[in-house]
Amino acid sequence: MTTEDFAAIDWQGQPVDCATCGQRELLLAGKCQLGHACIADRYAKRVDRFFKWNPPVANASLSHPYFEVRAIAAKHADIFHLAALLSDPDETVRWSAVQRLPDRYLEKLFDDPHREVRIRVANQLDPARLKCMLHDPDYYVRTVVARRLPLALLPQMRGDPDRQVRIEVVRRLAVPALLDMARDADAAVRVEVAKRLPAGLLGPLLNDEDWQVRYEVAQRTHLSALVSLLDDEDEAVREVARQRRDGSHGTESGIEHSEEPEHG
Repeated sequence: MTTEDFAAIDWQGQPVDCATCGQRELLLAGKCQLGHACIADRYAKRVDRFFKWNPPVANASLSHPYFEVRAIAAKHADIFHLAALLSDPDETVRWSAVQRLPDRYLEKLFDDPHREVRIRVANQLDPARLKCMLHDPDYYVRTVVARRLPLALLPQMRGDPDRQVRIEVVRRLAVPALLDMARDADAAVRVEVAKRLPAGLLGPLLNDEDWQVRYEVAQRTHLSALVSLLDDEDEAVREVARQRRDGSHGTESGIEHSEEPEHG
């Protein structure tokens, strides 16, 4: 199905009437086309095609009553007209405008009421400036911040109230700061810690209250530390510990030695 398969309906749900359109001169000049390139159509691709054919019309369309027209016009208007759109009542328009403005304008949307705008800001902003979004009220905005924040600032997010944010923090933290996360109240966070800590530093998690954490430890800790897990209360933990112990038979310190080549 193509754009031409949809009826030409305006943003108020009425059939588009070229006879009453304010852009009738463009129609007569062959610069717009009903059902294909039309500013009055509610279908975004037709509106976008209209502005691609007629970019000079964009500036005058930034106050159009239909948000889709304003948002698409912002992609084609002169850049010095766009700052005013950062206070537009529609989030799509605000984001469309800020994408073409210098990065400093992104900061004007730090407190945007719509989470999708703030998520996009967090994804696009220079990481060095993300500190201002550390305490955004939306967990997913903070998750994006945790993925992109400079490592030197990341320890500030270790106490974030949301588990998913803390998991993202654990996935990037350097080892000294990562050790503190081994005491996190949420088992899912401690599982991620167990996946990342060097084998020699897994000791504090050997007796973790959650079997999933101990299971990860059993898979990665040094063989000499497996003793306490061989009789673990959880069957899955016992099994992986015993498999690793049994697999180490015939090796020294769990490291297999290759056979020496025969001499001819």
